[in-house]
Amino acid sequence: MTEPLWTAREALAATGGLLTDSKDWVAEGVSIDTRTLKPNDLFVVLKDQRDGHDFVPDAMARGAAAALVERGDCGPGPHLLVPDSLDGLRALARASRERSKAIRVAVTGSVGKTSVKEALAAVFRAAGKAHWSEKSYNNHWGVPLTLARMPRDTQRAVFEMGMNHAGEIRELTTLVRPHVALITRIGPAHLENLGSMEAIADAKSEIFEGLLPDGVAIYPADDPFAPRLASHAKETAAGFLLDFGVTPGAAIAVTDFESSPHGSSGQVSVLGKSVPFAVRAVGDHWAWNAAAIFAAGIASGIDAEQVADALAAVEPEAGRGRAAKIAFPDGEFTLLDDSYNANPVSMRAGLSVLAATAPERGGKRIAVLGEMLELGPDAPKLHAELAGAVDAAGVSTVILCGKLMKHLHDALPAGVEAIYALDAESGTGALAEHLGDGDVVFIKGSNASGVHRIARALTEGRAFGGGKDR
Repeated sequence: MTEPLWTAREALAATGGLLTDSKDWVAEGVSIDTRTLKPNDLFVVLKDQRDGHDFVPDAMARGAAAALVERGDCGPGPHLLVPDSLDGLRALARASRERSKAIRVAVTGSVGKTSVKEALAAVFRAAGKAHWSEKSYNNHWGVPLTLARMPRDTQRAVFEMGMNHAGEIRELTTLVRPHVALITRIGPAHLENLGSMEAIADAKSEIFEGLLPDGVAIYPADDPFAPRLASHAKETAAGFLLDFGVTPGAAIAVTDFESSPHGSSGQVSVLGKSVPFAVRAVGDHWAWNAAAIFAAGIASGIDAEQVADALAAVEPEAGRGRAAKIAFPDGEFTLLDDSYNANPVSMRAGLSVLAATAPERGGKRIAVLGEMLELGPDAPKLHAELAGAVDAAGVSTVILCGKLMKHLHDALPAGVEAIYALDAESGTGALAEHLGDGDVVFIKGSNASGVHRIARALTEGRAFGGGKDR
């Protein structure tokens, strides 16, 4: 019989709290959201824009085993009463870590971290009992929640770590204490908060500070900040440094990489041994992603051939480069949905995918681009500098959403039809006006730009009533 995730007495010992009502409950999961809570979950109250205490009665009505709370006046129990519920969640996370024999991998980076995390989770699942961050649960509550949810018998686990400010990744990696820590690539994400690319590299390097003694620090050999990342790693408990990329001298190097609208393939050199691989994802940036996945997989005790086999079956997630054929009143078009988030590096990578995807039946390439946020004083310049990448991608029509995209609009050459929309809602209407049979539509922008709603409207058929005649 499978052991429960948490017993009441284990949760009490971990948190140092006070049990009310029943002291014999068992929890099979941990939840912070009554909408997704499952029967026998431990409901953890968090306070943000809304106070989770208000939802305790609903959680108990939905079958929660108990609720971890700061107040005893929030309805029927049983309750585990603690001074601070987020600290209580962190305490559960630490206890989960201490009782586990799992190999823990931490992943961060300015671009590619979620794609690498998801693919690495697939590799781990193929190799045994795996656990991984749900969605992009990579912040101050998402990482402890993921760790607190880790089943006792997990063999390998991967945790995504994000940040907006210096010091945030240090807190997360110290909680997880990974055996392997990976930085994908450094780019100008969160430049507004950190001020310089050097500061971004330093903040990402904090992930190495949580490594267990003799842990493995993995960093991108091709990155301009590779020496800086390696220097930080050498100052930690890391016993091994492993670099990856497309540079032949890297310990894990991808060569002969080719990408087509149907997928990508190449060879990976693992300490001199060459292994062929293929992925269903598209774009030159997948050369770096694949190298990172091989590096972390091998560092976690999985051989390169097993990594290659698992990688071949990985499907890109919605919003992260997934390609789909969509029927509409005037025929069919191809949607390249990369709408989850964006910075200048990932935007160029996505546009290269658009360039490699040929329209059909006389169609055209359309790009729907949302503004990139948190870039600081250089934001206007960084938006305008995308003009060359848009032109090189063979875009016929570009729909630009958000105030900062006005700078790209003004920098585009005359041969590109540029439509400026103040927001995503206006962009949806503009796209419906210009969409035709055989077109390829690429959508990307910062999450707050709202262009993911355009992608959803397209997939759900809400973006068009009658289409456009050619």
